[in-house]
Amino acid sequence: MNQCKRDRRILVWLAFIVLFSLSLGIGAILSLAKPVDAAPPPVPPEQTGDKPAYAGSAACGNCHKDIHADWTSTRHAMAFSSPIFQRDWSELSKQTSCLQCHTTGFNAQNGSFSEEGVSCEACHGPFQPNHPSEPMPLKPDADLCSACHKGTTDEWRASKHNAAGVQCQACHNPHNQTPKADSITGLCTNCHKQRGDSFTHSTHANAGLECSNCHMYTAPRQEDPIGGLAPTGHTFSVGSDACIGCHQETVHTRDQLIRLGGLSLPTPQVSLESLQQTISAKDEQITDLKVSSQSRLYTGLIQGAIVGLLTGGAAAWVVSKRIRVVEEEENE
Repeated sequence: MNQCKRDRRILVWLAFIVLFSLSLGIGAILSLAKPVDAAPPPVPPEQTGDKPAYAGSAACGNCHKDIHADWTSTRHAMAFSSPIFQRDWSELSKQTSCLQCHTTGFNAQNGSFSEEGVSCEACHGPFQPNHPSEPMPLKPDADLCSACHKGTTDEWRASKHNAAGVQCQACHNPHNQTPKADSITGLCTNCHKQRGDSFTHSTHANAGLECSNCHMYTAPRQEDPIGGLAPTGHTFSVGSDACIGCHQETVHTRDQLIRLGGLSLPTPQVSLESLQQTISAKDEQITDLKVSSQSRLYTGLIQGAIVGLLTGGAAAWVVSKRIRVVEEEENE
């Protein structure tokens, strides 16, 4: 009987130890497992026959080594990994709509994408099976850039560059995203040769300014742009705000404009003693004018009184004389 009780106690303790150990093991596994987010981040889509097959920028770099090397350090390459984008994206609760311009191969239906950043296939399209025997499809015009840079291309459409058919790629190298010249002024003078020659000898050029400092001027941003959109100056028009941006205190001063034009005259030296003498003379003139004004006032009053007495007396004499004549006629 005692043996049976002892065996039962042992079984109870064994069951407790086994269950306790299992609980500890499950708890440890769960603590080490990666937590599941309510909205998991997008993942690259599985490649199937009915979907575009993205090969990735590394595959393009196997043949286009120089272009790929230039691209890796650009803003396009870091459009997703940029700390600024990651901060803003987190503040917007990681809205998938942002990924349309910051990833490659974005799928709006499920929020997935093929590659982080704006890679080769974001502009050239998914890899074509017959490439390189057949070129990758690409139409290099503003319509391609406007898919993401809508604000900039809208400004460009309002410019004379658009009217002249000067597309984005005429000035911008799409792979390394640098101007197609050693400097902005050098880029502009490729077409605007006459104006470029006159500008290079101006005071602005001597101060180290480029054409874009005036023709692409935008006011310094005090806050982050809303939705990543901000003016970029691609209308190329110059307004008064461009002048005020540098000449805030002197833009309306004629003397400063003359000095900037190199036409300023030497300022005459005036001593403090001569200024005090001039002030004293002016004070005396003011006092004399006040006395003269008061004298003319009194003289005018006296003259008015004399004229009033004479004309009033004459009028009274005429009226009284007329009354007497009338009375005599009535008496007769």
